[in-house]
Amino acid sequence: MSVALLRPGPDVHHDLFPTPDAISVEAVHKAYGPAGNHVLALSELSLTVRRGEFVCLVGASGCGKTTLLNLLAGLDRPQVGRVEVFGRVALLFQDAALFPWLTARENVELALRLAGVPAPNRRACADELLHLVRLDGFGDSRPHELSGGMRQRTALARALAQQADVLLMDEPFGSLDAMTRDLLHDELERLWLDRGFTILFVTHDVREAIRLGDRVAVLTSRPGRVAEELPIDLPRPRRAGDGLVTPLVERITGRLRLEVMRHAAD
Repeated sequence: MSVALLRPGPDVHHDLFPTPDAISVEAVHKAYGPAGNHVLALSELSLTVRRGEFVCLVGASGCGKTTLLNLLAGLDRPQVGRVEVFGRVALLFQDAALFPWLTARENVELALRLAGVPAPNRRACADELLHLVRLDGFGDSRPHELSGGMRQRTALARALAQQADVLLMDEPFGSLDAMTRDLLHDELERLWLDRGFTILFVTHDVREAIRLGDRVAVLTSRPGRVAEELPIDLPRPRRAGDGLVTPLVERITGRLRLEVMRHAAD
């Protein structure tokens, strides 16, 4: 069975979803804790991501980035506002979160089973997905036998096995060394361009956001809301050290610094 049969492609869902948007968040308010002693994580946050777009979300620690992903993944609900995601969703964490007693192939096969792929076809599908993320020959390895980068590749193959239309990525490369992270940037960009899914990517690394994103959304310090959205009109492929990247890094970093200072003064 070819993995191409699992791939929706950029046009397959055109008539299945009511809007050209993959993600729509409108005036969302989310707080934790009892009334009078609560922590306000998000306030009046609105964000739209178009189908096939790669949007990066940056902000200081505690600004609600992960909270937003949890709302989009259906793991939590806002007190006020509207959250809509059109299509199937997969969530990738900084920790690959693989089942340690399963091999890389079996981790992917589990996602295929949940996606309804018939048992006789799962092994071939899993091997082809592992091939897509450059893990040929490692299907029988367990997570502890893989490097951090290889575990994240396996997690990405598992997400692809879910036939996701939208990938929500919560600092997936944050714990990796610079060289491995750069290689995974290339792999993620290649798969995104080839398969046409939508990505909302959370990161603390401004250069990473500019390297990957069509657009960068900057969140305010807690409570989080979108302070600024910056389109990244640079040709691909990009490199974090490119000269054209530096002015954008300085602009976004400056805005983040202002948000941190404003929060500290409150």
